[in-house]
Amino acid sequence: MKLSEIRQNTVDELQDKVMSLRKELFDLKIQKATFKLENVSEISKKKKLIAQIKTVLREKQLANK
Repeated sequence: MKLSEIRQNTVDELQDKVMSLRKELFDLKIQKATFKLENVSEISKKKKLIAQIKTVLREKQLANK
């Protein structure tokens, strides 16, 4: 997901996306702990995407003030 695509979403959509990504991240960490995760870089990709979405959410909050 590109940053321009993230910015087009509404605040509610972004919050839902963050929640689903956090669940996916939790599942990936469980898979890593049980040695079932093949691509460990997925964890850092999910973390980066969560950070990008949270940054856009904060930008939108500050713009509404």
